[in-house]
Amino acid sequence: MSGVQLAPLSGVRVIEFTHMVMGPAAGLILADMGADVIKIEPVRGDSTRHLPGSGAGYFPMYNRNKRSLCVDLKSPEGKAAVLQLLDTADVLIENFRPGTMDRLGFGYEALRARNPGLIYCSEKGFLAGPYENRTALDEVAQMMGGLAYMTGPPGQPLRAGTSVIDVQGGMFGAVGVLAALFARQTTGEGQHVVASLFESTAFLVGQHMAQYAVTGKPAAPMPVRVSAWAIYQVFEAGDGEQVFVGVVSDKQWKIFCEAFGLHELGADESLATNNDRVKHKDRLLPVIKETFARYSKQQLMDKLEKTGIPFAPITRPEELFEDPHLLAGDGLLPITVTDGPHAGTQTRLPALPLEMGGQRFGLHRDVPRAGQHSREVLAEAGLSETEIESLLQAGAIAAA
Repeated sequence: MSGVQLAPLSGVRVIEFTHMVMGPAAGLILADMGADVIKIEPVRGDSTRHLPGSGAGYFPMYNRNKRSLCVDLKSPEGKAAVLQLLDTADVLIENFRPGTMDRLGFGYEALRARNPGLIYCSEKGFLAGPYENRTALDEVAQMMGGLAYMTGPPGQPLRAGTSVIDVQGGMFGAVGVLAALFARQTTGEGQHVVASLFESTAFLVGQHMAQYAVTGKPAAPMPVRVSAWAIYQVFEAGDGEQVFVGVVSDKQWKIFCEAFGLHELGADESLATNNDRVKHKDRLLPVIKETFARYSKQQLMDKLEKTGIPFAPITRPEELFEDPHLLAGDGLLPITVTDGPHAGTQTRLPALPLEMGGQRFGLHRDVPRAGQHSREVLAEAGLSETEIESLLQAGAIAAA
């Protein structure tokens, strides 16, 4: 845990009706920034806590710095308690299917009537339009938004290797909430903020749409693209390991040729500019590959680092636990796994990729156990101990 806690959103209360990734990611950003984020879970706990396989990391990654209230929203007593809690809230985040929150009695119009200053953030599949009532997933958005087409080889659309659209949709939702909080200082009124998966994907592939507008030619999928630079790919070192190298300016080209003793190439006027080098890529790359094959991965990286030329080892996610840069810069936060066969295990997960005033956002609450804060949250909302006990006895809430 960091010694000094950044908390620019201290005093902001967020009630989070979310599951999976998109909604929790929005809440995570606000929670890391110091907001009091209260996660509403079913009485048995969020099902995301127990997902297998690729979903096993969702809950621990996106729910630190939050408090957990387990409540039956369909019971009259549970609903009344949560409504009382919402009267104290600044922000609500939800990512249920369209219409679900209205059916539960927690729709925007109903809550605005109770709490006019409430900022209501809906994380959805689509913004307003013909698709708005469709059910979407990260993968659905990547497929129909052009990202899967751009990622895989021709004829083999491929989802990106992480929940990039869910996370980006959550990030845009958090940006909208921050803007709405700023606007409320002037108007005194809250508003409805909506972020979406499909439009987030379209925003990401906007550069490829612009490429078509500029060139008149469709962007090719990444595995067969025509790169803007001649040297911009993964190369194999002499020990069989791989390193990405990018030479993206004419100045870097001269430095590169000098560092690797490629004086003949450096003096070749037909390779003087980047566009020249792209034209002659077929005769240039075999020389570069042969040159790199004389070095081990570490030798190659050491040499490239001295030149200032962009490079990267091909790293697996599990290797980041020991990354010296992340470890040195508070880039990994200590958390406890709360559920599953490894419950109680201590680990470290990535912090927000931000600095403010030279400091990183840290951990002020570990990942919550299901219902860990039910009693204290309801007490803060004004319920008496007798009322809380009555809710527990009726099964309307659960407490860890």
